[in-house]
Amino acid sequence: MDPEQTGQFLDSVKGARLYSLWYMFVFSGRRRGEMRALPWPEVSLDALWLHISAQMVEVAHRQYGEAPKAESVRTNWLSLDHGEVLSRWQDQETKELNEWAGVEARVESDRVWTHENGEPLHPDWVSRRFKRLGELSGLPPVRLHDLRHISATPALLGKADVKVVQERLGHSSRQITSDTYTSVLPEMMRTEAESTLSVVPREVAYDVHQKLEIAPNAFRGNVAVLFAHGARYTGNTWVVGAQTGPRAPLFGEIHTVGRGQEHAADAALKWIRGHCASQGLEILRVEDLNDQYPEDQRPHFAWLRFFITRPERPDVSQWGVPASPSPRSGGSRSRAYRRC
Repeated sequence: MDPEQTGQFLDSVKGARLYSLWYMFVFSGRRRGEMRALPWPEVSLDALWLHISAQMVEVAHRQYGEAPKAESVRTNWLSLDHGEVLSRWQDQETKELNEWAGVEARVESDRVWTHENGEPLHPDWVSRRFKRLGELSGLPPVRLHDLRHISATPALLGKADVKVVQERLGHSSRQITSDTYTSVLPEMMRTEAESTLSVVPREVAYDVHQKLEIAPNAFRGNVAVLFAHGARYTGNTWVVGAQTGPRAPLFGEIHTVGRGQEHAADAALKWIRGHCASQGLEILRVEDLNDQYPEDQRPHFAWLRFFITRPERPDVSQWGVPASPSPRSGGSRSRAYRRC
């Protein structure tokens, strides 16, 4: 399927119970075994990430959980849309499980995707269901595993770095990713100069009201996601803060005077780039999230997302269940990021 057909498929299954599963197959590039093994404690709807540290395999018609290859242990960062889709699914699944309370057939698996009674999905059932939905959508035949490759193509055409896509897919090397998606590399080169944010900010002045300090626990492995959100305080004065989530501690704050959203974004970019340079950190990617605000609110807000890495490689042997509480315990949802 090409990107247009992929969109048609998602539109056709929008009302399906497991829409979130097909959505995540399309946009996350996860393997079937990894998707089935994912437990809620390894998903954060606040910080927008999910951690891949297990997969389900089938041997002689019996299912087993096992650790994936070292290069496949990774943290995937989620978009706001990912968070919204998973948040709605979590609410639906919790409601279904409550309806099964006290029933002997109820299963407590803690997996993200299950049947109504909580029983984990069988791999063959997932593949058969996807095949049937594809037939009903009227689109060309496609295997479930093909969605893994389909998910990479829009990411690369959307200017994602090959290294970032490699780590998301769990490829052992950048070369494998480049060789697999050679057909889209020319288009990537043509769009390289069309970045939505300049890597070199324009000259802007700002006052530091709280020194930026990125806490060590903000990093998963050697990568942290930092949100810089600005709001027009009064007149042309903007307040810009940096944190990992809506209720996370504020890591720093600056004030700047400028005429609009673009000025505030440039100030945030210069501020965080300067901090990273002084601390030996590297910015992997910067995303402009301003279009997430309603159009009438955009003149009053600025919003950027930074992917920041430490120079050392992560020690994957130490990765386990994240310390973040399980999303089942409640708390804020990713939609809270819409408020500054």
